Amino acid sequence: MTLDSRFAPGDVEPRLYRGWEREGSFACNPDSNAQPYTIMIPPPNVTGSLHMGHALTFTLQDTLIRWRRMQGRDALWQPGTDHAGIATQMVVERLLAADGKDRREMGRAAFLDRVWQWKAESGGTITTQLRRLGASLDWPRERFTMDDGLSAAVKETFVTLYNEGLIYRDRRLVNWDPKLQTAISDLEVENREVKGSLWYLRYPIEGEPGDFIIVATTRPETMLGDTAVAVHPDHPAYGALIGKRAILPLVGRSIPIVGDTYADPEKGTGAVKITPAHDFNDFEVGKRHDLPMPSILDRQAMVTVEEIADVLAAIPGVADPDFVRGLVGQSRFAARSAIIAELERLGLLEKIEPHVNQVPHGDRGGVPVEPRLTTQWYCNAAVLAKPAIEAVETGRTVFVPKQWENTFFAWLRDIQPWCISRQLWWGHRIPAWYGPDGTVFVAKDEAGAAEQARAHYGRDEALSQDEDVLDTWFSSALWPFSTLGWPEKTKELDRYYPGDVLVTGFDIIFFWVARMMMMGLHMMGDVPFRTVYIHGLVRDEKGQKMSKSRGNVIDPLELIDTYGADALRFTICALTGPGRDVKLGAARVQDYRGFITKLWNAARFCEMNGIRPDPAFDPSQVKLPLSRWLLDAANTALREADAALEAYRFDEYAAAGYRFVWNNFCDWFLEFAKPLLAEGADAAGAAEIRGVGAHVLGLILRMLHPAIPFVTEELWDRFGYGAACSLIGTAWPAPVAVPDAEAARAELDWVIRLIGIVRSVRSEMNVPPAKPSPVLLRDASAAVLARAGRWIEAIRRLARASDVQALGGDVPKGSAQAVLDETTVVLPLQGLIDIDAERARLAKERDKVAAEAKKVRQKLDNPDFVSRAKEEVVAENRERLAAFEAEIARLQAALQRLE
Repeated sequence: MTLDSRFAPGDVEPRLYRGWEREGSFACNPDSNAQPYTIMIPPPNVTGSLHMGHALTFTLQDTLIRWRRMQGRDALWQPGTDHAGIATQMVVERLLAADGKDRREMGRAAFLDRVWQWKAESGGTITTQLRRLGASLDWPRERFTMDDGLSAAVKETFVTLYNEGLIYRDRRLVNWDPKLQTAISDLEVENREVKGSLWYLRYPIEGEPGDFIIVATTRPETMLGDTAVAVHPDHPAYGALIGKRAILPLVGRSIPIVGDTYADPEKGTGAVKITPAHDFNDFEVGKRHDLPMPSILDRQAMVTVEEIADVLAAIPGVADPDFVRGLVGQSRFAARSAIIAELERLGLLEKIEPHVNQVPHGDRGGVPVEPRLTTQWYCNAAVLAKPAIEAVETGRTVFVPKQWENTFFAWLRDIQPWCISRQLWWGHRIPAWYGPDGTVFVAKDEAGAAEQARAHYGRDEALSQDEDVLDTWFSSALWPFSTLGWPEKTKELDRYYPGDVLVTGFDIIFFWVARMMMMGLHMMGDVPFRTVYIHGLVRDEKGQKMSKSRGNVIDPLELIDTYGADALRFTICALTGPGRDVKLGAARVQDYRGFITKLWNAARFCEMNGIRPDPAFDPSQVKLPLSRWLLDAANTALREADAALEAYRFDEYAAAGYRFVWNNFCDWFLEFAKPLLAEGADAAGAAEIRGVGAHVLGLILRMLHPAIPFVTEELWDRFGYGAACSLIGTAWPAPVAVPDAEAARAELDWVIRLIGIVRSVRSEMNVPPAKPSPVLLRDASAAVLARAGRWIEAIRRLARASDVQALGGDVPKGSAQAVLDETTVVLPLQGLIDIDAERARLAKERDKVAAEAKKVRQKLDNPDFVSRAKEEVVAENRERLAAFEAEIARLQAALQRLE
């Protein structure tokens, strides 16, 4: 079958992917004797659709899994999705709202039925899209964080940790989303810069009429819950007030003035109001000084004074119980306005200053998060973190790049109790039941809890299950072993745990990576993975973070539609280096689509010239220098590719493949081969060239398959290297023995460098392509001249040389010169170009570029610019300067050649 003139990804990709799935090409084999290799997918949210972050991480994982599979490893790439508690509940609630329904009216059971219905209808979007990317996941093993098996693992873990005292209930501050009315994790909080005010408030000193301590605050609405004023012990003015008491305006409560280093004498007035139930720092101050912690905002962040009603006291000019009670039911922001107006009326507002600060918002609810004192379920993360820290310290798990270990250590060595309960309906319901007196019974099911209650009360009692569900990260933390059947002792669990590598972004090192480490070590007694490869973020081509507000979000599915999955995948590999973000835009993908096209066109050339697989071909028997040179170059490329993938250097792997295919195979081998393949050429030489060409094309397809699976599989199939859809399971290529490789390398590399030099000089000097130029070799040895003679036809054709001769006398006037080893390459240019005009053109161009470089250099030499400009702007200017300097060097070299 003749190859089409162009590769059509839209036609080829779906057909090949269906073929791979049909053949079971992605499946692991637990009964195999092969060495296992495991990657656990970071489960995308069931609500999600493919974005560029997914495209990045799944391309890298698929590249690794395809490579190891071809190496003969029994590869498991475990697929699945996360139930995504808040995200999924919000999606379904929006759908219900559109129909005029509310989950609270429906009731819990009916609402959960509706969520499961949505999941069955729409929850598979992301898995369908991953197929578009070419991800070779073991789909029959797909898991969901709320399927029965994983639910059993969650209950087993919760009950075990509870019985060990590592899960408990406590009253602490949490990030509270007033819109969603639930606690949320730090990962679900985003800080937004908000322009607001800094209010300076006067708090009267008790027993000292007319004296005040002035506090500065950005949240006057929480003052109703103040239980102290803190000043730094060394504060020059307020230090003397420590131990005295202040009267809380509006409320009339007498509160202590305490000394605490939390109060920064350099900020505001140096005195801060302490509201332990509504600020994380104040909470810690409150614990240190044993302060009361009244809450003055409810679940919806509305004012409530239930906890402070008993201490409202009418103090003329300071407190007004009726005013405070009138705030009840108002939003926190309406209360803020009313409180400021009342303080101003009472003469207790010192001043107001404009102030910009970072205000935490719920990333899904979109409203400011409220620190709220609630009773929640907690996990003792500090105890669980110690073995995880030790595992990384001792190298049982290593981070690549290694510097991310410092981030891991920083978080875990200062870890706080993990709030694991959420006030939602969708999720793993907490396996805890309460008796009539509030006694808690934790068990895997209600029957177990009833048995405990019977033993406790001496009779049967009605129990009610905890209404809350577990944080999504709790079930995700069990992913590496719960997906393999734990708590059952399955053969998959025994074979594929621990995994080999986890591939993920740095933003979830703490939230997911660390928690998997903690749970794996505690429940399984071993780390969940041996290596954690951390990649960067995908940014736009200017280095800016992608966001809807900037309008620079790139849809990977649109890129796949336009350029094909292979082009996107190869671009990602080529741009992914250690410790750096990926700057990606449509132009880069379009550029690398050119590489896919180059490979396709090279295959078409091979097909048209009879280069087809020959089972009898033996690479160790080749005789021609060109054949030996190509095989030697292929060996180098293979070694580079292997070393790069072993080191997770995807950029170097892509570069090795790119260089070999584009340069060695296409630009040189095929060009040098044309005369040997022409009609009437030596039959034995043509046969060898066809044999080595087919052998190396097959090697290329295998070497590149992990990154560009579709085009390589299509060519493999069409050329008959194997059965349909068989490349994915073909053995990874290995270097072959090459006779006299060093001599072949020296000869061909010299010819290539000579042609390259001549081409470069002709281009720099603007020699018209239609005008061949003589090439003179000065100080050339007999061996060099003989080598040039053997390749004279190729040099003439590829370097546009009219002739190649030795130069014994002086260099002709008007010649350009370049050095090749011990030989000087001379190109006489008289009659080909106007040398004086060319010299002037080069000098003018050099001076123009130098002027541009000077402007950029002045910017970068300016400390104000470097410190104030955005990081990506500074980086862009440095790149521009480097490009200008390289161009100046090129132009200067061209001028020197004319001297």
